[in-house]
Amino acid sequence: MDLKINASFLPHSDPDESLAFYRDVLGWEVRNDVGYEGMRWITVGPVGQPDTNIVLHPPGATPGLTDDERRMLIELMAKGTYFGVNLATTDVGDTFDTIQARGAEVIQEPMDQPYGVRDCAFRDPAGNELRIQQAS
Repeated sequence: MDLKINASFLPHSDPDESLAFYRDVLGWEVRNDVGYEGMRWITVGPVGQPDTNIVLHPPGATPGLTDDERRMLIELMAKGTYFGVNLATTDVGDTFDTIQARGAEVIQEPMDQPYGVRDCAFRDPAGNELRIQQAS
């Protein structure tokens, strides 16, 4: 069996802000931008990695959610506790400096973790945590 991750999903609270962050701050490609009934699903991914995608989606679009559940999702996103993604880079210090200089919200500067990795963390406009570690 040959399985690989094709796409992961992160919620957005404002599609235009999220698009600008992933395109302009991270430097990723926009691969798809689909609107339906006033909502948008935007697929982005790192340049040169066409098989790696993140779909930025409206959090309340899941069928069957109650209004209370939708409100809870929005609250969790605002706190930065709902979703996140782990990324890797060959130079975490340089990557940190570049992303910080482009205006991203810093959660954690580069540091050595007790579990053996050096990483840093940012928050995207929707509150999702992006943890970036030094590739080994």
